[in-house]
Amino acid sequence: MSAQSPQLHPVEATATTEQISEDARRAAEEARVGWERFEQLIAEDKRVEPRDWMPNNYRKTLVRQVSQHAHSEIIGMQPEGNWITRAPSLKRKAVLMAKVQDEAGHGLYLYSAAETLGTPRDELYEQLYTGKAKYSSIFNYPARTWADIGAIGWLVDGAAITNQVPLCRASYGPYGRAMVRICKEESFHQRQGWEILYTLSHGTQAQKQMAQDAVDRFYGPALQMFGPPDDESPNSKQSMAWNIKRFSNDDLRQRFVDMIVPQAEALGLTLPDPELKWNDERGHYDYGDLDWDEFFSVVKGNGPLNHQRLAHYRAARDEGAWVREAAAAYAAKQQQAAHDAALLTA
Repeated sequence: MSAQSPQLHPVEATATTEQISEDARRAAEEARVGWERFEQLIAEDKRVEPRDWMPNNYRKTLVRQVSQHAHSEIIGMQPEGNWITRAPSLKRKAVLMAKVQDEAGHGLYLYSAAETLGTPRDELYEQLYTGKAKYSSIFNYPARTWADIGAIGWLVDGAAITNQVPLCRASYGPYGRAMVRICKEESFHQRQGWEILYTLSHGTQAQKQMAQDAVDRFYGPALQMFGPPDDESPNSKQSMAWNIKRFSNDDLRQRFVDMIVPQAEALGLTLPDPELKWNDERGHYDYGDLDWDEFFSVVKGNGPLNHQRLAHYRAARDEGAWVREAAAAYAAKQQQAAHDAALLTA
C-alpha cells in the first residue's frame, strides 16, 4: 500500500491557515517598521548595526563589497611577501614584513565585518579558494623589481587610501569602524612606498630608471582600482544612495590624479600619460583614457598572474589545514576541561 499524507480535520486545517495568515501579517508588519527605520537611519546619515533590520539587497551589496575588499588584502600579501627575503637591507625587510602582516590583519577585520552580515567566514574562504570571488585587479600584476614595491606602496596604497577614507563613514557600522584602523595603517604603507621611490629616484641613473619603469607599469592599473567609469558601474549609484560609498568611481579617480601629480614632481618622476595637464576651467587635472578592455580581461581572470595568485592561495590553505585542525582540537580540549572543572566545583 502506498503511504498517504495525513488528512487534517477541517477545524485543524482552519486553525493552521489562520496561524499562517497571522504569521505572515506579523512578518509584513515587522518588515514595514524595519524598512521605515532603515530609511530613517540612511536619511539621517546614521549607522546601521548588525541587529537592525536591513533590505536583502543592502545586505548582499555589503557582503559583496566587504568580502571583495577582504580577499584583496589577502591576495595583496603575495607580490610583497615575495620580496621580503630580497629586500636590500635588514631595515627594508623588517618594514616590508610589518606591512604584509598589516594586510593579513586588514583581511581578518573585514572578514569579521562580513560575518556580522550573516555570511560565515568559511563560506567566504571557499569562494576565494574556488575562484568564484573577485578581488582587486591590481594584484594580478607582477612585482618585477624592488622599485615595484615602492610603486605599489605609493600608487596602489595611495589609491586605496583615496577610496577607503570615505568608507570610514560607511552607513554599516562594523565596516566603517574597521576602515578607521585600516586607513591609519594604509597611510604608513603609502609613506613606505614613497620613501622607496624617493631613495631610488635620487640615487644612480640606473636606480632612477628602475623607479620610473615601476611607475610606468603601475600608474594605469592603479587608476583602474577605483572601478569602471560611472556609466559602466552598475552598483556604484545604489551604494551611494545607501551611504555605503560617498563618491562615485570617477570622482575618486579624479581626486587621486590631482593628489599624485605634485607628488610625482617631488619624486622627480613622470606619470606615463601624455594627456595629463592642468585644466584651469575645471580646477582639476585632465588625464587620458585608460585601457578598460585590459581591465575587464583581468577581472575575468585573464591577467598576467590570475592563475598563479589563486594557485598560491590554494596551496597555502591546503598546506595549513593541519594547523587549523590542531587549533580547533586544542580549543575543544580546553573547552571540555573548563566544563569538567565547572562540574567538579558545582
